[in-house]
Amino acid sequence: MLLANKHHDRDPLWHIQVVLLGVIILQLLLPEQLVALPRFLMPGFEFLCLIALQITTPKRAVFVSKVRRIVVFALVALIAVANATSLQLVIAALIGADRADAPSLLLSAVGIYITNIVVFAIIYWDMDGGGPGHRRSGTDDQNDFLYPQQQAKTHWQPTFVDYMYVSITNATAFSPTDTLPLSRRAKMLMAIQAVLSLLVVAVVAARAINIL
Repeated sequence: MLLANKHHDRDPLWHIQVVLLGVIILQLLLPEQLVALPRFLMPGFEFLCLIALQITTPKRAVFVSKVRRIVVFALVALIAVANATSLQLVIAALIGADRADAPSLLLSAVGIYITNIVVFAIIYWDMDGGGPGHRRSGTDDQNDFLYPQQQAKTHWQPTFVDYMYVSITNATAFSPTDTLPLSRRAKMLMAIQAVLSLLVVAVVAARAINIL
């Protein structure tokens, strides 16, 4: 009975809500010249999606909700577009930057790097095994990731924190660590994330440090 209860525990939604609020704050802290659209436009839409995620996520462990997946897709798309635009503006600004501009640009690059980690963590979380509601049904073995705990044949299920860890390690080590990608889409997404992280670290941060 204890194992069954653990198997059907819900994936805590507040974990992702806290992280997303942090991303919104990072976007609001970007310098004006690194924001292509009106400052509060994208964060405002993202906050609305955050509220919609709370409303559309069923209050049970096992569920399938197309509306919720659409909300997650819209949220990821909004954050990714805002982050990609800021990265492009940071790279352009670094070309003609002087010593006085370097600290703010370096801090902006750190914010973009962190946001990139969050975006891919959300993608992994909502993609693996059909999403958090479907993973707990125990009817589909076609998972995108293999965690060490799952090899022990227990009822353990990953939550958003575990996918955040996967995203952080992939962005810093540029390769998987203890968690293995199983599907081709997971491998391609991890490859894209590693390349983007390398771009931010090697190009943006190195240029800013060189100016300093």
